[in-house]
Amino acid sequence: MNLTVFGATGGIGREIVRQALASGHRVTAVVRAPARLTVTGSGLEVVRADLTDPEVIRPALTGRNAVLSGLGPRGRRDAGVAARLTRTVLAAMDAEAVRRLLVVSAAPVGPEPDDGLLDRTMRGLVSTVLKPVYDDLREMEAELARSGTDWTSVRPPRLQDKPLTGTYRTVVGGFPRKGRFIARADVAHAMLAMIEDAGTVKQGVGVAY
Repeated sequence: MNLTVFGATGGIGREIVRQALASGHRVTAVVRAPARLTVTGSGLEVVRADLTDPEVIRPALTGRNAVLSGLGPRGRRDAGVAARLTRTVLAAMDAEAVRRLLVVSAAPVGPEPDDGLLDRTMRGLVSTVLKPVYDDLREMEAELARSGTDWTSVRPPRLQDKPLTGTYRTVVGGFPRKGRFIARADVAHAMLAMIEDAGTVKQGVGVAY
């Protein structure tokens, strides 16, 4: 497939690019600072853009099968970037008639699992530090719902920098029971696996160990 990846210099975005290339896909990575993208490969094209103008990124979307986004705030100082930058991506996708979009969100944006572990783990952070971040991600998901894309919002809990395991669980429209952690590499793997999964279209998907 021909894929475009936004946020490719972040932890999940970089893994998406690396794993997609390893699987034989052609990848266009749209980044603000190309020097920060350490992944290389014969199937990789790097495009420099700051995502302020949909017209600028339209060429990076022409003829692509799917778009994957690791865009999002790194902390409360960045709150607002996910919704704002995703609006730019959506406008460019609409102009180029590209429909499939998968984005990274976060577990607290979705429904609470029955076991309550996620709530106990995240409640303090959400209320005191990360509420602006999750509000941003909720607005991003609202933008997706208003769009005409075939979107999927992937919602991980706490992220870890560990190797790919492939042992994660996914729940469409919910969240895995007792799921508290996941490696960024496994989030990327899940997103790539969902590209052609019709059951995840226009859905939030919880992913965790």
